[in-house]
Amino acid sequence: MKNTTKERKYKENGFTLIEILVVMVIITLLASLVAPRLFPKLGKGKQSAAKAQIELLEQGLDQFRLDTSRYPTTQEGLSVLVTNQNIEKWEGPYLKKGLPNDPWGKPYNYQYPGTHGEYDLFSYGRDGIIGGEGEDKDVVSWE
Repeated sequence: MKNTTKERKYKENGFTLIEILVVMVIITLLASLVAPRLFPKLGKGKQSAAKAQIELLEQGLDQFRLDTSRYPTTQEGLSVLVTNQNIEKWEGPYLKKGLPNDPWGKPYNYQYPGTHGEYDLFSYGRDGIIGGEGEDKDVVSWE
């Protein structure tokens, strides 16, 4: 009789393969319901991050202008916010953490003089081309 009692205890201590498979199916179903609702928010988050970075770059550009009495040229680009390119009265760096790329890993576009303001500062979004909707939408300084 001792053997049958030990066998029962041994069988009761673990999970069966069926129980583990049922749990995995339930987790998969829950993930398939939650994931579609979560992924669109990731795109909006990157758009918001790009807008925040553009605002920080604008602050750096304004500080550069206060020191040098001008905005950087298109040829100088945004790199003058980080390193002095023999510019008189430059007192930077104007960005604390260096020049960031947009949330999709591409450099921000800068044009001076701008067509929408004194300068244009923008990212083409996830797709890297003009226009688009959702995460592909351009993030611009003039809106």
